[in-house]
Amino acid sequence: MENLPDLDRLKFNQDGLIPAIAQQHDTGDILMMAWMNRDSLAETLKSGVACYWSRSRQKFWKKGESSGHTQQVKSLRTDCDCDTILLLVDQVGGIACHTGRGNCFFLEAAEGEWKEIHAPIKDPKEIYK
Repeated sequence: MENLPDLDRLKFNQDGLIPAIAQQHDTGDILMMAWMNRDSLAETLKSGVACYWSRSRQKFWKKGESSGHTQQVKSLRTDCDCDTILLLVDQVGGIACHTGRGNCFFLEAAEGEWKEIHAPIKDPKEIYK
C-alpha cells in the first residue's frame, strides 16, 4: 500500500496498543486476536503481511516468521469507534494458532467446563523447529 491511512484516527490504549482480530477472508472464520502497535500496523499496511506486537515478549513479530504460516492481508478495517482492527487475511498453511490448530478459539464452555472442540492439525513442536 503506497499511501498509508491516518493512523492518528485510531484509538490505541494507554500502552500504545490496539486489539486486532484476524478473520479468514473467504470463509469468515475468526482465526485469532492479537495486539498491534503503531509500528506493527504500519508494517502490515506496507508489506501486506500481518505483523503484531507481542506483549509477553515485548517485541514486534511478523505472523509466520518462525512457523511459515503467514497471514496475507486482503483488507484492513476498523470498527465504528476506531478502537479495534479487523484484518481479513488468507491464512497460509492453515495453522493460525501456536497450538497447531486452525484458529485460537478451540475451547468451548459446555457442561460446566472448557472442552476442546478442535484437535491440533499439527504438533506445535513440529511447527516451531
